Amino acid sequence: MESGRRGGAAEGAGPAALRRTLTFRDLVVYGLLFIAPMAPVGIFGTLLAASHGAITLVYVVATAAMACTAYSYAQMVRVAPRAGSVYTYARVGLGEGAGFVAGWMAMLDYLLIPAVAYLFSGIALHALVPSVHQWVWTALAVVVTTLLNLWGVRTAAVVGFVVLALELAVLVVFVGAAGYVLVTEGARRGWSEPFTGAGAFSPVAVLAAVSIAVLSFLGFDAIASFAEESAGGPRRVARAVLACLAVAGVLFAVQTYLAALLAPVSAAGLAARPGEQGSAFYVTAEAAVGPWLGQLVAAGKAVGAAFAALAGQAAAGRLLFAMARDRRLPGAMAEVDARRGVPRRALLGAAGVTLVAAVWAARRDDGLEQLSSIVNVGALTAFGLLHASVIGWFRFRARERAGLPGVLRHVVVPVLGLAVVVAVLVAASPTARAVGGCWLAVGLVWLAVQYGRRSRAGGAGTEGGGAAG
Repeated sequence: MESGRRGGAAEGAGPAALRRTLTFRDLVVYGLLFIAPMAPVGIFGTLLAASHGAITLVYVVATAAMACTAYSYAQMVRVAPRAGSVYTYARVGLGEGAGFVAGWMAMLDYLLIPAVAYLFSGIALHALVPSVHQWVWTALAVVVTTLLNLWGVRTAAVVGFVVLALELAVLVVFVGAAGYVLVTEGARRGWSEPFTGAGAFSPVAVLAAVSIAVLSFLGFDAIASFAEESAGGPRRVARAVLACLAVAGVLFAVQTYLAALLAPVSAAGLAARPGEQGSAFYVTAEAAVGPWLGQLVAAGKAVGAAFAALAGQAAAGRLLFAMARDRRLPGAMAEVDARRGVPRRALLGAAGVTLVAAVWAARRDDGLEQLSSIVNVGALTAFGLLHASVIGWFRFRARERAGLPGVLRHVVVPVLGLAVVVAVLVAASPTARAVGGCWLAVGLVWLAVQYGRRSRAGGAGTEGGGAAG
């Protein structure tokens, strides 16, 4: 069975085969690294203000909403257990054109999310060593993590596991210290306020905050891009996707609940002073426990960001590899390093784009704002095509004749997930939508050029049939 899966994955690609070395733990580690267990730290104040204090409820609802997307990934990874993630699934479920669009939009996300993470590391390290400019630290973080990815997927996974363990250790210290303060001194807010909000409960405010909180989960889908490198096959990848989302949801809910109870500034106060929202979590840790805890949380966030970028860069490399193998990008990126078993050129290509974007942003005062405003549109568009792929494959291409269970799995859940994606896209900033639209337009032009070349060569029909199979 193993050799069969491997052969199927690399069918028609000759020697371009990835190595199946990743365990279930490795897959979950990659997903959690990309998400970052302390993802809510940076937007805690923003969400607290936007939800009128009901921040934990926001993360519970966001976890349930993203569960639809995770479930759709779990369905499609069994259908098409190949590298490329949503690109591959849309290609199988909807056809070549939709597959390219999904991969093209996901590429925007996979290339820029690591750039944002590297920039976070550069900013934090510059604060510790002001004599070195933040763009230098940013570039150094790119180089170090790229070398780890080139060394091999197992090496990167082992190092990632150590970093993830350190991040979780910091989170455990925060939970323990916050719990001790709550037991000995009591809470500054009502015990139910993180779920009900301060004053009158506002469903509209909670849903508006959910549209922001959903973005904390971007990255768990990267697990699916390692389908050809999983030692346990597609079923293990599907379980890892669901497990990663569940673990992240619990971690997010716990840390925001404790921080909300101890916050020295109310939700209304943060709403009135937007400039204080970015540092609200650190201020809470320092005010409740001591300066040492705020500094520890900040250091954990800095290190975690760099290795979140490592996981993102690895996923981007697999996406470029899969698209190049299908002749949608230059074929040189489909090469697999014979010694390390990694898509070396695809990784270097992803690292090059990320390096340019991260260093450009690090040298601008508004660089973080500019990057952050556009990273999510690509992923959300790809998620929408993922949900459509589930319906397209099971209800039309595979002509499923299932009863109510099948309808729930392959119609109701994807439609709910698609509704969440549309709602979040509508709430995105005009700048983000504009950049996403321009990126989509460039991709469509490139796709049209490719179709024109293949049509003149008379090979469009043959390749399309192979892809659909």
